[in-house]
Amino acid sequence: MQWNIKFSYPKSTRSIINGSRHYSIDGSRLPSVTSILSATKSEEDKASIAAWKERVGHKEAERIKNDASSRGSSMHSFLEKYLLGQLNSELLEVENKAKKMADEIIENGIRNKLSEIWGAEATLYYPNKYAGTADCIGVYEGKETIIDFKQSNKPKKDSYISDYFLQLGAYSLAHNVVYDSRITQGIVLLCTVDNLFQDFKIEGNELIEYQNKFLEKVDIFYQQRNNK
Repeated sequence: MQWNIKFSYPKSTRSIINGSRHYSIDGSRLPSVTSILSATKSEEDKASIAAWKERVGHKEAERIKNDASSRGSSMHSFLEKYLLGQLNSELLEVENKAKKMADEIIENGIRNKLSEIWGAEATLYYPNKYAGTADCIGVYEGKETIIDFKQSNKPKKDSYISDYFLQLGAYSLAHNVVYDSRITQGIVLLCTVDNLFQDFKIEGNELIEYQNKFLEKVDIFYQQRNNK
């Protein structure tokens, strides 16, 4: 695994505008990929989330959400430091849930599979449309790839993670448009709180399909904003 500073990814700042996270890049304020996905959820998805909150209770739902967010941030921090070669001896000795989950992703999903790194926690944007942060960009199992790290309370199925695939579509499309790259693969590397590792892959025409689906959501997002 080696670094190849092949592309120059932009610096950015983040802000909240009308309840949605935006990236400030070269004078433009672009909505984030996750904000677009949140704002354009289907009525079915909204109902499912509401039903879950009613079932577990709103206070418990908030606790679960905050715990997952904190755990995910810590896991991402360990993975970023690993990719940057900054996991010092102090961090290597840390034994907490987020570190163990990061270790599973490193051992099962990164080591011996990720041969080249172009960027980690890199800002990507599609001009005048959207922006976001890719966890890792590089060459994975011989293919130019966008990689996303995820944590979960329980195992996932392909049918449960369409938003993950839409994120991969958004980031790969933005990268290909801005840098004229040829990214044809998206990978989700996931670990549950019980240290179960899973990986999910979309490539070729399926990735293009999710790129187009995400662009449809971008159009809906801007239509919603213009109608307010």
